[in-house]
Amino acid sequence: MTTQPEQVLENNLVDQLKGLGHKPVTLKTEEDLLSNLKAQLEKHNKTTFSTTEFERILIHLSKGNIFDKAKTLRDKYVLQKDNGDKSFIEFINQDFWCQNEFQVTNQVTINGKQENRYDVTILINGLPLVQIELKRRGIELKEAFNQVQRYQKESFASNNALFNYVQVFVISNGVDTKYYANSQKQSFKFTSFWGDEKNKKITQLEKFAIIFLEPCHIAKMITKYIVLHESDKILMVLRPYQFYAVESIIDRVKNSTKNGYIWHTTGSGKTLTSFKASQILTNNPKIKKVVFVVDRQDLDDQTVREFRAFDKDSIDGTENTKMLIKQFLDPNRPLLVTTIQKLNGAIKKAKFRSQIEKLKDEKIVFIFDECHRSQFGDTHRRIVSFFTNHQLFGFTGTPIFVKNAISKKGIKQTTANLFHDCLHRYVITDAIRDENVLKFSIEYYNVFKSKEGVDDIKVEDIDKQEVYESDDYINTITNYILANHNRKTHHRTFTAILCVSSVDILIKYYDLLKAKKEAGEHLLNIATIFSYAANPEDASANGEIPEEDFPEVMMAAEPSAAYAKIPHKDKLDECIADYNKQFGSKHSAKDGNTFLNYKKDISKRVKNKQIDILVVVNMFLTGFDSKSLNTLYVDKNLNYHGLIQAFSRTNRILNEKKSQGNILAFRNLKQNTDDAIALFSDKNAKETITIDPYEDQLKKFNTAYKELMAIAPTVDSVNDLETEDDELAFAKAFREIMRLKNILSSFVEFTFEDTYMKEQEFADYTSKYLDLYDKIKTNQQKESVSILEEIDFELELIHRDEINVAYILKLLAKLKDAKPKEQAKQKKQIIDLISGETELRSKRDLIEKFIQNNLPKIEEGDDVEDEFNAYWKDETRKALQELSKKEDLNQQKVEGIINDFLFTGRMATEDEVIEALEKQPSVLQRESISNRVTEKIKDFIKTFINGVS
Repeated sequence: MTTQPEQVLENNLVDQLKGLGHKPVTLKTEEDLLSNLKAQLEKHNKTTFSTTEFERILIHLSKGNIFDKAKTLRDKYVLQKDNGDKSFIEFINQDFWCQNEFQVTNQVTINGKQENRYDVTILINGLPLVQIELKRRGIELKEAFNQVQRYQKESFASNNALFNYVQVFVISNGVDTKYYANSQKQSFKFTSFWGDEKNKKITQLEKFAIIFLEPCHIAKMITKYIVLHESDKILMVLRPYQFYAVESIIDRVKNSTKNGYIWHTTGSGKTLTSFKASQILTNNPKIKKVVFVVDRQDLDDQTVREFRAFDKDSIDGTENTKMLIKQFLDPNRPLLVTTIQKLNGAIKKAKFRSQIEKLKDEKIVFIFDECHRSQFGDTHRRIVSFFTNHQLFGFTGTPIFVKNAISKKGIKQTTANLFHDCLHRYVITDAIRDENVLKFSIEYYNVFKSKEGVDDIKVEDIDKQEVYESDDYINTITNYILANHNRKTHHRTFTAILCVSSVDILIKYYDLLKAKKEAGEHLLNIATIFSYAANPEDASANGEIPEEDFPEVMMAAEPSAAYAKIPHKDKLDECIADYNKQFGSKHSAKDGNTFLNYKKDISKRVKNKQIDILVVVNMFLTGFDSKSLNTLYVDKNLNYHGLIQAFSRTNRILNEKKSQGNILAFRNLKQNTDDAIALFSDKNAKETITIDPYEDQLKKFNTAYKELMAIAPTVDSVNDLETEDDELAFAKAFREIMRLKNILSSFVEFTFEDTYMKEQEFADYTSKYLDLYDKIKTNQQKESVSILEEIDFELELIHRDEINVAYILKLLAKLKDAKPKEQAKQKKQIIDLISGETELRSKRDLIEKFIQNNLPKIEEGDDVEDEFNAYWKDETRKALQELSKKEDLNQQKVEGIINDFLFTGRMATEDEVIEALEKQPSVLQRESISNRVTEKIKDFIKTFINGVS
C-alpha cells in the first residue's frame, strides 16, 4: 500500500468539513481573507461597514500579540460609525456558540519573512480560528508541529496578523491527530489526543474531525473550554477528560440535586478543570455562590494564585474567617476560595453563623479540592446541615474506598458515602497511556543482609523499631543515597525528596547529611521542614497523610508562648538557621505565618533546583507539584492513597531526559505498591504504571543495538549512507538507543559492560548523529528542504551537565602532564568527548586549536586553566571583531545586544539589530539582513559565552 499523499489527505478533510456544515470558500491571499472577513462580520452582526469603518475594525484587530488577540476576540468592539453613531461589533457569539458563521478554506498564502501556504483553515465569522497542518502518513507527527512553529516565526504575525487569532491548532498525519492551544510558548509535550468519555483515544483524522471539528463542538471548545492564563499570558485548552468532567458537573447541577466526585489522577491538571467548572457554574443565575474548598493554608494560597492566573478578577482569597463572611455576603463575589477550617469556623461560631444565616437556603455549590484529604466528620456534617440547598462536588486522584478507609467511631467513611457517584474517571493508567504523566521506576534496596538459610523476604519484613532507628541503618542508607544521587537525578539535573518515618528520624538523617557535607563527602544542598507531629508513622502507614501544618496554637493570640511548647523547637530553629545561611534568607518559625513563608520558600527553591534533597516526614508528599523533581527516597511505611500520592510527586512531564519518576524504597513496600496500584487503577495495571526492570530494559537496548547494526554496522559506515532515507533510518535507530540508554542510566547497576555496545562506540555514534543534526541546521540556513527535518533529534538526551568546559579543563591538565605515548590516546578521548556533547560541539575547533598550539607551550608550574582563559578571551575578542567587520556592525552596540541577552534572555528586535549596523539598509533588505545578523550573534554566544565560566 502506498503512502497517502498530503494533498489527498487535505482534499478528503476539506470535503469532510464541508459535509459537517463548514461552508467552503476560496481564499488564496491576504486580500481575499480581508474581503471575506468584512462580509462575514457584516453577516454575523446584521449590518454593513463602509471602507473607513472596516479600516477602524482592522486597526482594532491588529493590536497586540496572540494573548491580546484572544481577549479581543471575546470582547465586543465599540465602532464609531461614519455618521457619529456607535455600534457594538461582536467577533464571536460566546453564549450561543452554534450561532456563528463557519467556513473552511485551504492553501491560504501569506507573505511574511517567508512565503507560506497553510493547509486547512476553519474560519468563524471570517477570522481564522482553527489551523490544521497535515503530513503524509508515515511522517512523525511532531513535524507538523514544527511546521506550525516555523509559520509562527515567518508569517502568522505578518501584515494584518489575522492568523494570530488562531485559537486551536490541529496536527495530523492521518493516523495520529492531536490538538493544542495557540500560544507564544509551545511544547509538543503538551499536545493532546481527543478521546471519548471512557478515555479511549480518537487518533484517526476522519473520526477526530467528525467529533472535534463539528461546527458546534469546535465553537464550544473555543468559547467555553479555552482558558486565558493571565500570569503566563498563554492560552490553555482543556484535554478531553477535563472537558467531560466539567460537562458532567454542569449536567449534574442542571438536572439533579445529587452530589458527585471527579476521580482524576494526580498530575492531570485538576486545578484547571476545577476552575473551569467553577467559572461556568458562576454564570448560572440559579446559583448564589460557588465555594472552592481546600484543606491547607498553603494550598489555599496556591489555588488563589492559580485561579487568579486564569482570571485575575474572578476571586480573592479569604485571609481569615471574617474575610470569608464578608465575601459570602458580597453579591458581586460569586466565587470564593477558602479552607475547610475557615468554612468550619464560619458555621460553627455563633457570631459568624448569624451573619450568613440569610444564605442558608440559597443555592450554593461546594467544590472540594483533593477530597480524599477532606475531614470526614463533624465539619462535613456542619456544612450539609447548615446549608439546606447545597450541592457538593469533590476532586481526587486517590478516592477513599472501603479497603483504604480508616474507621472513625466504628464507621468507615468513603468518598462515595459523602459525594455519591463518580461522575468521571481518569486514572493513572489513562494518564500514563496519554503521556500526561510518567511511569515509575521502583527499586527496592535490601538494607538487611540475609543469613544463611533465611529467606530474603522474611528478613526484609523485620519491622523492629530499634533497627530502623539505629545509627548503622541510617548511615547505610545515607551512604547509598549519596553514592547514587547523581545517577538518579542525571547529575543534579533533577531534585529529590527523602521521606522518613518520624521527626526524630528526620533529625538523625539531617544531622548526618550535614556532617558528611562539612567533612567534604558531598556538595548537595540539603533542606528540611517538619512540624509538631512526633510520630505520624502509624497514620501514614494506613494511607493517610495527616495534616502537618504548624499547630493551630501557633495562630493563637500569644504565638511566642505557644511556640515555646513545640517539640523539637530548638532543632527546627537550627535547621532554619542552616537554611538561611545557605540561601541568604531570613526565615523563622516564631509563628504560623513566618513558618508558612519558610515553607513557601522551600517549595520555590525545590522547583528551581536550588535544593537537591528535601528531607520530610509528611510535608510535600501531597499537593506539591514540581516538574524538576524526579526521585523519591522512601524510608517509611506507605500504603494505598498515601503511597500513590507520595510516588506521584516524581512523575510530572518535563522533557525527554526525564523519562520516569524514580522511587527508591528502603522498606519492603513491594506488596503495598502492588495493592495500591490495583486499587487505584486495575489489577492488571502494574506493567502500565511501572517501567520494566533492569534486565528487560537491557534486552530492549540490545535489540535496538542489533537494529542499528543492520543500518550502520560500523561508525565509519554512517559516512557511506547513500540517501537521506538511509540517514533518516540511522537517526531514528540511534535515537531509540539514546532513549533506552537514558532509562538504563538511572539504574544503580547499569554499566555498558552489560550491553552489546561499547561505551566508546556509543560516543562515536553520538558524534555521527550530531553531524546529521548539524546538516539539518545548515540546510535550513540555505533554505533547502531535507528529509532529515522529519525527525525530532531530542538533543536533551545527549546533553550531560557534568561534561562542560570546566570538566574539559581538568582533562587538559591531565593531558599536559601525561607521558608522550599516553598523550595521543588522551587527546583522542577529549576530542571524542567534545564531539558527542551538544553544548561543546560549537567550541570543538577552538579547543582543538588550544590543544594543538597552546598546550605544548605551557611550562611546568603554569596553570592550564589560566592559560586557557587567556586564550579564550583573546579568541572571543578576535571573533567579535571579525563578526563586526564582516557584517559592518558597530562593535560596541553588538556587545550591548549580547549583554542584554545574557541579562534578560531576550534577543534583540529587528530594529535594535538594524540600529547596530554602520550603514542602514534599504527597506527591502532589512528583514533578511536582520535575520542573518541575529543568527550570527546567537552562534557567537553559543560558541564563546554559553557554558564558559
